[in-house]
Amino acid sequence: MMGRRMGRPGLIGLAARTAVVAGTATAVSGGMQRNQQAKAQQEADAAAYQQQQQQAQLDAAAQQAAQQAFAQQQYAQQQQAAAAPAPAAVDIVAELQKLGSLKEAGILSDAEFAAAKAKLLG
Repeated sequence: MMGRRMGRPGLIGLAARTAVVAGTATAVSGGMQRNQQAKAQQEADAAAYQQQQQQAQLDAAAQQAAQQAFAQQQYAQQQQAAAAPAPAAVDIVAELQKLGSLKEAGILSDAEFAAAKAKLLG
């Protein structure tokens, strides 16, 4: 009966041990690589989210500035309209007296006087 050999392993044992070590190293390396890729993806997602938030804040600030500018423009227009002198009110009695004197002077006919009078009163 042959006994078990003590000492160094045989060629097949050495090849098997090398294969196990290589397989373990590959598995560990692949796991580390996946973890690094996942971490990089999370950082990229966080950066993109932060950029979106900053853009949203800029958009909101721009919209608010535009609304303020519009409100200031409306206010300025209202102030200009209020400051503009009102058209002089027509003194109807004085105008009727002028028309009457023009009719008496013969410058206006009865029809012209009636039309001008209707325009003033109408």
